[in-house]
Formats: sequence, C-alpha cells, structure tokens
Amino acid sequence: MSTPTPPIGDLTLGDAWSLLTTDADAVLIDVRTTAEWQFVGTPDLSSLGKAARLVEWTTWPGGAPNPGFIAEATVDLTPEQPILLLCRSGARSLAAAQALAANGYPNVHNVVAGFEGDLDGDTHRHGGWKDELPWTQG
Repeated sequence: MSTPTPPIGDLTLGDAWSLLTTDADAVLIDVRTTAEWQFVGTPDLSSLGKAARLVEWTTWPGGAPNPGFIAEATVDLTPEQPILLLCRSGARSLAAAQALAANGYPNVHNVVAGFEGDLDGDTHRHGGWKDELPWTQG
C-alpha cells in the first residue's frame, strides 16, 4: 500500500509574497521554460535577499518532462522547508508541487495566479505575479 501524497496548499500572490518575506527558509521555484524566463521575465526577490530558483518542469523546445526536475529543484533543500512553485498560470506548478510532495517534500505550495495569470476575453493574460509583484526582464 502506498503512502498518500500530502495535499498541496494553494497560495494567492499576497500570501506567497508574505511567506517569502516572513520565512527565511521559504524558497520560490519557477518551473516555466528557459524561453519563458528569457522572453517574459522572472520573479525578482532581490528585495528579500533571495533569488527564485529556475527549474524547468517541462523542457523547451518540445515540452518533454524534465527527468532531472526533482534532483535539480531540491538541491540544498530540506523536506521541512516551505517550497513555493510558480508557472505561467498555475497548472505546471501544481503538477511540480505534487511530484515534490510525492518525493518527500510535504511543505509545498502552488502559487495559483502564476507569473502571467489567466486569459481574458481578448486572450491577454492578467492577474499574475507580473502584474502585482516585483519581476525582472532579461
């Protein structure tokens, strides 16, 4: 019989920023692709004395699963640390959080708004990290 995976906590942008601000051990992992980091931007945690970890959940180009994700994401992390996961809109980060939880990291959280947010009626993304929290381009 397998051990059940712990539930994944969903965080709003405000809750994510608060956790990153108040818990020195909290880590943000951006699971988007290299292309997204380069062309869309990345979270800027420099005001907190931190940097987001950039670890692809799926590779670019091609979209294949990153077989090294768990090892790359957890370098120097302990299972007790709060780990926040971020993608474009919350789907890949949820899958990545579930994988981490299944591999012994129960304190994982999905930043549900993502970096860019949801699509509106004109197929533009709004409501994500990029709209509300510090980020950098390049």
